[in-house]
Amino acid sequence: MLWFLALTRAEGVKVASYEDEPEGTMDGTRFTRVVLRPRVAFDSDLDDQRVESLHHRAHERCFIANSVSCPVEIEPQP
Repeated sequence: MLWFLALTRAEGVKVASYEDEPEGTMDGTRFTRVVLRPRVAFDSDLDDQRVESLHHRAHERCFIANSVSCPVEIEPQP
């Protein structure tokens, strides 16, 4: 979330709200998969491609996603 907000601010995009419903799957002792489902509202209209690009770039920079050994997937919600 923090990288996403930093990138939007750098591009002059105003975020009105940001919520997430993360879900993790474990094999009993460790996470095997994590899914993030962010719901973001903006003060102006953004096309889906730009929002997807912001999510992708934020994910590439995320310290936590880069520190875990399981996949972290992003499923943006409408």
